[in-house]
Amino acid sequence: MTADPRSDAPTLVEDLLLLLFQPASGTIAGENTLFYVLGGAVLADLTLGEHLTTTDRQRVSSLAGHPPTGTLLRPAWDYLAEKPRGVQTALAAIGPALREPVLERLIARGDIDQEPRKVLGLFRTTALRDGRTERRSRLLADVRRVLVDGAEPPARVAALGALLSASGTLPQFHREIPWTSPVISRAKEFEQGDWGADAAGAAVTRTVTATVVNSVIVAISVLPRS
Repeated sequence: MTADPRSDAPTLVEDLLLLLFQPASGTIAGENTLFYVLGGAVLADLTLGEHLTTTDRQRVSSLAGHPPTGTLLRPAWDYLAEKPRGVQTALAAIGPALREPVLERLIARGDIDQEPRKVLGLFRTTALRDGRTERRSRLLADVRRVLVDGAEPPARVAALGALLSASGTLPQFHREIPWTSPVISRAKEFEQGDWGADAAGAAVTRTVTATVVNSVIVAISVLPRS
């Protein structure tokens, strides 16, 4: 039996997909590069939980004897427990399988709702709409505080802001997070692991997270544009 996601604390990858969901259109921002970004969120979450370590040549490996709890992060930890991998290799292996299970968990939590519809009055389909929990609005407010208001971020919010920036979707949040030069500069600082004193944590955590985020940026930048 699959564990009820409502009994677990939301993972970083759930928070990221929830933010990328656009309630007005029922779509997810950055779909064409989504698997890299979601894979990056899993690696960042493993890093923040001290389940991941680095080896030579910017490869990552699972920290032996310290697996994460929950079903979303464990497959990635198991994969990296086999041997150290380059970050981009890990992103390509981990990311493609994430969208559906993460979305299912958000729906199970009530963060996103499904609405049955008919296309042309004949074909049944399902549309996504904003959920009942208001968790997306709270996450967006957290990110706005650190990017727009300059608040010192908790490490998790800093990582979330860095991944949003890396995804290239921040301009789509212009109504809530103005796309200004100070915001762009602040987001770039987060990408590099410059999170400020309150989010200090271990230096290695910031460094590994920055490596993951910048690997996402590199991976996205070489994809062909349709």
